[in-house]
Amino acid sequence: MITKKELQTIIKEYGKDVTIGSLGGHSALDVCRGAKDEGLRTVVVCQKGREKTYTNYYKSRNGVGVVDEVIVVDKFSDIVKEEVQKKLQQLNTVFVHSRYFWVYCDIDKIENNFKIPFFGTRQLVKKEERHEENNQYFLLDKAGIKTPQRFENPKDIDRLVLVKVAEAARVYERAFFFAASYDEYVEKSKQLLDKITITEDALKRSIIEEFVVGALINFNFFYSPLTKKVELLGTDIRRQTNIDGLLRLTAPEQNEVLKHNKVKYIETGHIAVTVKESLLEKAYEAAEKFVKATQKHYPPGIIGPFALQGAIIAGPPKEEFVVFDVSMRIPGSPGTRYTPYMNYVYGQDVSVGRRIAMEIKKAVEEGKLLDIVT
Repeated sequence: MITKKELQTIIKEYGKDVTIGSLGGHSALDVCRGAKDEGLRTVVVCQKGREKTYTNYYKSRNGVGVVDEVIVVDKFSDIVKEEVQKKLQQLNTVFVHSRYFWVYCDIDKIENNFKIPFFGTRQLVKKEERHEENNQYFLLDKAGIKTPQRFENPKDIDRLVLVKVAEAARVYERAFFFAASYDEYVEKSKQLLDKITITEDALKRSIIEEFVVGALINFNFFYSPLTKKVELLGTDIRRQTNIDGLLRLTAPEQNEVLKHNKVKYIETGHIAVTVKESLLEKAYEAAEKFVKATQKHYPPGIIGPFALQGAIIAGPPKEEFVVFDVSMRIPGSPGTRYTPYMNYVYGQDVSVGRRIAMEIKKAVEEGKLLDIVT
């Protein structure tokens, strides 16, 4: 782990001239656009064969584009190599982590060997993983946030549940199946095992939780260590294949398609949505409690963007927000800027990337960069 003393030395060498960096995928363009809007330089680390988006289509030139510098590596995990880190240090880089970090990079190496100031709390990155000790569920429970009931033993299933299992081919994606009893759990898991969609090991580490019916919603927040306040960046829902395509069909057509295709929930993007104002206070309260839980158990706690993802259920006695999932870093939804919540605060639309840049810029100007990096 990079020490506070090492961070102090690096930040002192940076002075007030910093570059905002990101990995070439997920939210890099959003991060870069936000940085440019605040007058900051940008650098993107790209994997060979996937770099054209950043070296061509959105490269800064003649007053347009958002990517100033590109570092191309053979594979994303090479970001920890000494020569790559040296280039980032020479650019005075503050790095913004994303889902790509824990999907494509060695998290232990990122935590321990990545000597670049990291916007956010690097030890929280892997706490999204459900097999980690004291993970997101631990934090949600400590925060007193309502979640679906979880079942440690499939033999205890006594209601409709959703089983979340890592895919065999793409461990960062999950295979889902429903079950209302242990026998049904065994039958459906066997079908997936026989097709090698999942593995026995993944099944043992699966999450079994009560299926909650409600209006899906992701609340995307930002916690500022400088102001000590939580802000609602925006709200959205996921767009997934092939479920979104199936939902566009009539019921008879769905039945025909499902004879030949299984439902999948592979994320392809997000759709901006809004919520009625009477629900906002509950969402803010949940976010504030979650921030406090992270500060207590993983100091300094959440820094910058995070998301509470779940559903609004009807009740009784009244509507309630139930959280299924937590993102403890920048969410992958640049469209949240088109929801009105940041405009209510700042009088203009503020993207996630720009809010990050605003925080970094303010910290640099006030000599408090050490308060927002780890």
